[in-house]
Amino acid sequence: MMPRTLPAAAVALLLMPSLGAGRLTAQTVPPVATFKSSVDLVRVAAIVRDSKGRFVQHLTAQDFEVLDNGRSRPIADFQHELPGVSVALLFDVSGSMEGHLTQALETADYVLGALEPRDEAAVFTFDTRLNELAPFQRLLVLPDSMKKIIPFGETSLHDAIAQTASRAGRREGLRRAIVVFTDGVDNASHLKPSDASGIASQVDVPVYIVGLVASIDNPSEEMSTKSPEHSALTGPLSSLAGWTGGQVFLASTPMQRSTAARQIIDELRHQYLIAIEASGAPGWHPLEIRARNKDLVVRARSGYIAGQSRPMSE
Repeated sequence: MMPRTLPAAAVALLLMPSLGAGRLTAQTVPPVATFKSSVDLVRVAAIVRDSKGRFVQHLTAQDFEVLDNGRSRPIADFQHELPGVSVALLFDVSGSMEGHLTQALETADYVLGALEPRDEAAVFTFDTRLNELAPFQRLLVLPDSMKKIIPFGETSLHDAIAQTASRAGRREGLRRAIVVFTDGVDNASHLKPSDASGIASQVDVPVYIVGLVASIDNPSEEMSTKSPEHSALTGPLSSLAGWTGGQVFLASTPMQRSTAARQIIDELRHQYLIAIEASGAPGWHPLEIRARNKDLVVRARSGYIAGQSRPMSE
């Protein structure tokens, strides 16, 4: 389950300029974020499928029910036609990705190939630090610098997801998401998976994780020697993605990588954007978005934090 409140260290890390900063101690007072004083709207991106897994379109606000901490809440705003997609491509370039980076670049090419002129993408890499290689823009190909990277160092995967979410969350009026290319190893993060998912959920940025693993390490493959219980990609990271309204894709073959890229962009193009007024009660608020038609399945982020909903833009 998600924590009822996000740890102060998690919020502080979201505001740090890089992943290389030292750990917070009891004597270190994190900077205080400034938040909007007006009534905040909690925006939730939702995907709706029927019993056969097909996208459901042309629904209206009256077709949905929103439960905030178990209580029904009125929908304050509803949108389905948004101008485009904004995708943050986040590459794990730590040492454990040696042998997988080429596959990551291939999968990212599939994602970029599915974008339209109205869409945008940005490129980030990380080991224990987050680096921006290309800002949000109309992007047709990956930067040439990606081809020169040699994977090295430890991995701060959870921290990188949280910080990238804070940047992607500023892309207003678009269908936003983070697509992470990783083998799932994390050995240097300050944040737990639940902390990272809480930050991503807070700014309503679904996290899609493309797990790049060999078939023998892919729990979904018959030849796998690794059970789902012993894979980070089917355990903590799957929960992290699910809490944000995203998903994990295990990809060991070119076909699986191509399918994952296509499905991610298809989902973004079919998002409904639902908004409610934030509760006046501070703390973690579990959310449930339901379709009134019981045969439909809705996937969306799992909650929000009242009283700290959105930092003001820098």
